[in-house]
Amino acid sequence: MEVKEQIVRGKTALGIELGSTRIKAVLVDNCGKVLAAGIHDWENSLINNIWTYSLDEIHQGIRACYSSLRRDVEEKYGAALTDIGAIGISAMMHGYMALDDGGNQLAPFQTWRNTNTQQAADELTELFQFNIPLRWTIAHLYQRILDGEQHVEKAAFVTTLSSYIHWKLTGQKVIGIGDAAGIFPIDSERLDYDAGMLEKFNHLIEKYHYSWKAQDVLPKVLTAGEAAGTLTEEGAAFLDESGQLKPGIALCPPEGDAGTGMVATNSVAPRTGNVSAGTSTFAMIVLEKQLSRVYREIDMVTTPAGYPCAMSHANNGTSDLNAWVSLFGEFAQLMGIPADPGSLFEKLYTNSLQGDPDCGGLLAYGYYSGENITMLNEGRPVFLRTPESRFNLANFMKAHLYTSLGAVKMGLDILMKEEKVEVERITGHGGFFKTRGVGQRYLAAAVHAPVTVMDTASEGGAWGIALLALYLVERAQGETLEAFLEKRIFSGMSGMTITPEAEEIEGFEKFMEHYRTGLAVEKAAIASMKW
Repeated sequence: MEVKEQIVRGKTALGIELGSTRIKAVLVDNCGKVLAAGIHDWENSLINNIWTYSLDEIHQGIRACYSSLRRDVEEKYGAALTDIGAIGISAMMHGYMALDDGGNQLAPFQTWRNTNTQQAADELTELFQFNIPLRWTIAHLYQRILDGEQHVEKAAFVTTLSSYIHWKLTGQKVIGIGDAAGIFPIDSERLDYDAGMLEKFNHLIEKYHYSWKAQDVLPKVLTAGEAAGTLTEEGAAFLDESGQLKPGIALCPPEGDAGTGMVATNSVAPRTGNVSAGTSTFAMIVLEKQLSRVYREIDMVTTPAGYPCAMSHANNGTSDLNAWVSLFGEFAQLMGIPADPGSLFEKLYTNSLQGDPDCGGLLAYGYYSGENITMLNEGRPVFLRTPESRFNLANFMKAHLYTSLGAVKMGLDILMKEEKVEVERITGHGGFFKTRGVGQRYLAAAVHAPVTVMDTASEGGAWGIALLALYLVERAQGETLEAFLEKRIFSGMSGMTITPEAEEIEGFEKFMEHYRTGLAVEKAAIASMKW
């Protein structure tokens, strides 16, 4: 079937992911091949010490992204995008979106980046005997309760960004189990919120005399492949300002960016893992069994199908690295040698390979915000060196690339060195890996194992949620998600695998010694830099 005919007949799937710095839409055919894409760049704001996006930014952003996709389809194929086989919505996990029973926002949206929930996270971790990270939705909700915020008593729907957008499109208050696992602990046997922990939480807040219980305000949990509603007329008008998109399109359960990253890297089966590196950096390892004890550095979440999964999640990734590349771009402009961002990243990243294995004694922390793995609730980007450090451009860039993996490496060390978790393959994806053979080589050195980057790595989570939408409508009867991906999507795909050299592993470990020791400087910067 010609591509244009597939589009006209709706033999496609659409994935839209609201990431931290970009909203991306990907339209695929029934084999998962990308046909068209749309993008909208945006950035969060720090308002009253809260990292947030306004509802107007969210609404306008997703519409602008969809419009970009629609134009791409029209320009490439001369076809109007009126029908789609299935749609999936994904977004950055965690955070806090609270609505009343009329669907009105009750408080500013708080993203995963916020770390203003320390008391709540500590108390809930102790109560549940299960690690509750600062960014989890239940920590945000309980902190709002502890802080006496009056809006909580009016809460009718408390959820994540992906679930909120899904509700706008379908009217259904549901969520995929992977994203749900960043709201509240999941029972992987029941494929639902942990009933015992729900009971403990409800008992904990009884004294506040709210009219609701936790299960009343949290979205319903669904697994990959389950029906999650259809696009309403209001939803179609909300998404497509041109009015061409038809209602009635099926939607798969909304997912978080961790789950879509697993799908996009074919890392949904036990003993597989992936590292997503961008504005935040997180590693996901699908487990064969639960960990031996609770670690505050490790999140226990699930795959979109419900398998238990250990996550090492660093709030900070490449934001500071990107800022330095932008600075070099300004310098090039000043010297009369303008360079496009793609060329800057490629040349600077590639040149870093000439640096010393341990970055020549240079050290950086790209902490734009607090970092849960290192137990810091605020961030200050810092660059450090000694008079003896080998200060050159290659080492400078290498240090910033290494440090983008620094915090997540600390979590992975717990899994691999202390828990002896076995992994057969690790796949990298995200902007960090876009320059061929650079970020991938550094990750291999960090994990002491071969790392594969697929040719589709740059498509990221938007492609992953498109595949989950495709799974909803194209899977064979009873076909598991892992079988669908292995046989139908990834069987013929190519990629590149890099195995680290002993010298590279030793160099990264030396850098990590400096990283751990230097945290005292980062703490001092947080304490003293208050302007």
